[in-house]
Amino acid sequence: MKNNSAIILLFLANTISGIAQGISMLAIPWYFAEAGDMTRFGWVYAFTTVCSLFWVPYSGTFVDKYNRRNVFLWITAICGLLVLGVTGWGYSQGELPWYLVASVFTITFLNYNIHYPCLHAFVQEIVEEEHFSKMTSYLEIQGQLSTMLAGACGAMLLDGTKDGFLNIFGFQVNLGFDIAAWKIHEIFLIDGATYFVAFLILAMIRFVPLKERYQEGGNILKQIRVGWIYLNQNPKIFIFGLASYAIFLTILLEGFYLGAQYAKAHLQADGSVYAAAAMYYSVGAILAGSAIQWIFRNVSTITAIIIMTLMCAGLYFTLASTKIIWVYYAMIFILGVTNAGTRVMRVTYLFKHIPNQVYGRTNSIFFILINVFCRIFFIALFALPFFQKGNHVIYAMAILGVFLLGAAAVLLKLRKA
Repeated sequence: MKNNSAIILLFLANTISGIAQGISMLAIPWYFAEAGDMTRFGWVYAFTTVCSLFWVPYSGTFVDKYNRRNVFLWITAICGLLVLGVTGWGYSQGELPWYLVASVFTITFLNYNIHYPCLHAFVQEIVEEEHFSKMTSYLEIQGQLSTMLAGACGAMLLDGTKDGFLNIFGFQVNLGFDIAAWKIHEIFLIDGATYFVAFLILAMIRFVPLKERYQEGGNILKQIRVGWIYLNQNPKIFIFGLASYAIFLTILLEGFYLGAQYAKAHLQADGSVYAAAAMYYSVGAILAGSAIQWIFRNVSTITAIIIMTLMCAGLYFTLASTKIIWVYYAMIFILGVTNAGTRVMRVTYLFKHIPNQVYGRTNSIFFILINVFCRIFFIALFALPFFQKGNHVIYAMAILGVFLLGAAAVLLKLRKA
């Protein structure tokens, strides 16, 4: 590949910052779950999602308008400064108030809103088309390795060790010494510092664009409208992009909100079990990233995504009906397989069908319509007092299963069209 060194540096920067971000995004929901304050966190999540509604259209335009390496440099520097600012306050006061903890969640989530569209558009721009399938698999494997390492570190940092034992993949590993649980601002210090390590790596990237991009006139709203017009002219891509996003939407709800509540209130487990589940998720996702194209080599992309969407619906129904920790780990493993497998096939499909010139804007439209609006609805629903009582989080899991059955029905109709 012509831009091999640029791709290696991009992956390295993404891995380093991804591990620290992953630890923070495990720690923040658990911080609120430990405090018995998931209703407040639900409203924090809802506020962040509303911010996404206004931010995502602009972020998609930035991705298409500017040099994508420079976009990475700017967002990395800004987020690093903000997170370290919160960290400094924590060290000066000895602890952080809940709203500053929540601010790091919002900063990181809004960063995700531009980071991943920029990452995918940048890869599409610097990789030859014959390598798209391979690169989407590599992206998934790299991202999930980061999540798995974050889960391992999170298991150690959230609750520390007990009598020298650490929970790794649900097994108690004897380290022979104790590690104290870290305070939330100490975890944020690692997060903030890695942004600047990633910045230095990104600054070294040199690349040759393999896709032609041209300067577009008009204001931001006019440029956003270009993406909307393209999707209206290509309705099959529009419907596919929306319905195939359904599993990822449930991941955002389970991973950043319901998962901590499920482990704490339903399984009555500690933070190490919650973090170990993230590791099982990553193993499943790595497996999918490595083999999903081969597993579904004889079926169409839409058929493969229908199968995985139905599998994902089934696992949510299983989580709603069981209280066994090893079953929880197994279901989260399958969740990793289905989400990563769908994402690899979805991104490859979109790479091949959407021009690089409008990729960022079309992706932002998918994100707003299925991710933001649906997420606002579900977060508001799951923040109701009913879902906070006892183990009523299981009903939220069942609702996600029903939602996925609906998405599978839409994809099935699209396949027959």
